[in-house]
Amino acid sequence: MTLVQLEYLLAVDTHRHFATAAEHCFVTQPTLSMQLQKLEEELGVQLFDRSRVPVRPTELGKEVIAQARIVVAEAKKIKEIVQNQKQELSGELRVGVIPTLAPYLIPLFVTSFMEKYPDVRLVVQELLTEEIVQKLNYELLDVGLLVTPLEDKSIRELPLFYEAFVAYINPAHPLAQSKAISPEQLDLDELWVLNEGHCFRSQVLNICNRSGSGLSGAGHLDYKSGSLETLKRIVETQRGLTLLPELSVLDIPEEKQALVHTFQEPQPQREVSLVVHRSFLKKKLIEALQQEIVAAIPAHIRNRKKEQVVGVRGS
Repeated sequence: MTLVQLEYLLAVDTHRHFATAAEHCFVTQPTLSMQLQKLEEELGVQLFDRSRVPVRPTELGKEVIAQARIVVAEAKKIKEIVQNQKQELSGELRVGVIPTLAPYLIPLFVTSFMEKYPDVRLVVQELLTEEIVQKLNYELLDVGLLVTPLEDKSIRELPLFYEAFVAYINPAHPLAQSKAISPEQLDLDELWVLNEGHCFRSQVLNICNRSGSGLSGAGHLDYKSGSLETLKRIVETQRGLTLLPELSVLDIPEEKQALVHTFQEPQPQREVSLVVHRSFLKKKLIEALQQEIVAAIPAHIRNRKKEQVVGVRGS
């Protein structure tokens, strides 16, 4: 058995299609299929059920694949050890970031990171939390930028900072007269929230101590949004209110600053972290990314202590 055969094995498991796996391994499908067949013959077992579409690993195949991921990851560390000794920071760093962070956090550090590390190719994807974790487990991402804690044993969380929640309130709403509000004052019937699947939605509902069943929007308008910016515009032009992360209102125009209201102490927070697989590679690159992000965050956020962190999962 060879490392190449194990890499082909992992590619088929990841993509669940022989032709797609071969394309990502830069070989022909017959070459990939032949190598996998040799591996199965050597082991004396069938690793994939080829009668199903998409192709799926057999029960024994799942165990072999899990071990193969460990073997391939450990083998890759040999190259990383050599690179670290040479003090080189180069190569590709694949980053997954959730939509409620991407437009506000990425612009803060990406330019300085690329200028400081010109030999690193940064590949950034906007994905939901579950997609990031899945891609980390399949080694399709190197690191995720998301909100924790996730309580997932397959990943390791590296907290970066604690970001406060703020309320964005239409001037005609009764709460617009309050300088600081409390969660008990929030009425879900007047609250605009993101679609299901966004961890930010779950956190907003946790702040309100409510489930999201039957929640559709304020008044007679049922609007399902995946964008915080859209929710801002709706609050400005319609009525009601929404909750936002602190970074999203840092550069808000002066004429709209009156719509931003803080919470009473202790303010609800979200924990923003770098997340990696337990057997993660590219440690030096990820450490460099961590340092650049922390340095780019405004001091009042960077220095904030962990206090009232809101859970990510639904209550």
